[in-house]
Amino acid sequence: MNTTSDINIIQTGEPSRSALRVATLRGAHQLLDEPIVFEDPVALPILGAALEAQVREDPFQYNDPLSRGLRAALVVRSRAAEDELARAVKAGVRQYVVLGAGLDTFAYRNVHTPQGLMVYEVDHPSTQVWKQRQLAETGIRVPDSMRFVPVDFERDSLGEQLAASGLRMDQPTCFSWLGVTVYLEREAVINTLRFVAGMPAGSSVTFDYRAPPATLNPIERVIDEYLRRIITDEGEPWKCHFDPVPFQAELNALGFTSIKSWDAADLNARYLARRKDGLRTGGAFRVMCAGV
Repeated sequence: MNTTSDINIIQTGEPSRSALRVATLRGAHQLLDEPIVFEDPVALPILGAALEAQVREDPFQYNDPLSRGLRAALVVRSRAAEDELARAVKAGVRQYVVLGAGLDTFAYRNVHTPQGLMVYEVDHPSTQVWKQRQLAETGIRVPDSMRFVPVDFERDSLGEQLAASGLRMDQPTCFSWLGVTVYLEREAVINTLRFVAGMPAGSSVTFDYRAPPATLNPIERVIDEYLRRIITDEGEPWKCHFDPVPFQAELNALGFTSIKSWDAADLNARYLARRKDGLRTGGAFRVMCAGV
């Protein structure tokens, strides 16, 4: 069984194992699932020649039931985030911030370049050194419309680092924040959302989170606990979850005026309906888009 957690913050300059696994499942999606939910021509090349060849040779090693559910979750959350970005660009937003970018590939296939969209990838400095090395080794060009924003959240101010990298703090900005919140303390999640809520009108953030076990049915609770144990054993324990209804009220109190929330059933209906391959997400997985 191949499992995936999500983006972690590394301190040593070594490759981010979890970021690489997320990228690997995204690459496997391009080969295994028909129709493709999240088309990403950079997903396989960014893995590097050796891993790309391994995935292409046997993508079915990433097709056990648990990996399928995780793969479904990560592709629908990416699709939801980029759908929201497209809406924001249509409304005039020209800044996109990817928080905890890992091996996110949007900046290298930016379909909104003609509209002048700038992309800012935020991650720990060590993670970004690794990613830049990965990009160089695979021959993926870093476009002029992209900026790396190194942020050590223990020392740096997110706003200050973004501004220093050229982000216009007086302009609306679209944020994506995928695969991160579950690994943070609750206070850190709320503080980041508070920062986004303080951005100009027209700003938004799309992120995923997990609902508490008490909100799940018995089968979902068993699966959730099994996955939680695997992730903890790999040294990346889940630290927080949010009950969807009071969470929305909390976001309103922070200053968000528009909130869209999708549970697994909503996401399956929106992105995974009427599929012959049965690709589905489920359990505690949630996606939310909060706008200012």
